[in-house]
Amino acid sequence: MGFPACSLKTQSADKAVSKPETIDEIMWKGIHERIYLYEADAEEFIVNSTNIYDMIFVDAYDGDDIFPHKLWHPDSTFLKALSNRLHPKHGTVVVNLHSDSDTVPSSLEQILPMGKYVSQVSRAYKDVLVGKEGSGLAFTVAVPWVCNTSLVVCRGFDKDSEYFDRDFVINTLISKSLELEHVMDLPFSCLEYIKRGFILV
Repeated sequence: MGFPACSLKTQSADKAVSKPETIDEIMWKGIHERIYLYEADAEEFIVNSTNIYDMIFVDAYDGDDIFPHKLWHPDSTFLKALSNRLHPKHGTVVVNLHSDSDTVPSSLEQILPMGKYVSQVSRAYKDVLVGKEGSGLAFTVAVPWVCNTSLVVCRGFDKDSEYFDRDFVINTLISKSLELEHVMDLPFSCLEYIKRGFILV
């Protein structure tokens, strides 16, 4: 997912790399100090965790480019534990998914078609983490230069408005992303990701 190596932690939460690379210090401007990356069995890690997380990134492909079924099946131990560890009012999960569509976008297209597999994974995460009638939403955005799709499931997104639709969601996300960029002094813009291949799940 492109995180700095210096943010990698061991199971005991010690830094795996003692000093960040110069490029990470320049690109991440100190944000890397607030990111905790764990390379571990995802199910085992989340089941044994007692923390409540504001944001969780899942990048769970194995060496054979397979996203394990146990990490997305709606009745899995992993998704149930993930739901319990995610902040109930504003928790967000971002999942890296590889595009699985049979059609390849042209160089002019910015939207990767959502195949059956990505659709099933997205629906499972949304149903378990937000619920069918819960306060929250799920959407995907395309990352076409690596043929990936990022799934974002966030709690606490009020859908009671009669004006709730794709444009309402995008406008809200754009507004909040600009605020986030300013508050966190992000070294990159979130806007390009939101504008590219946005699909509500």
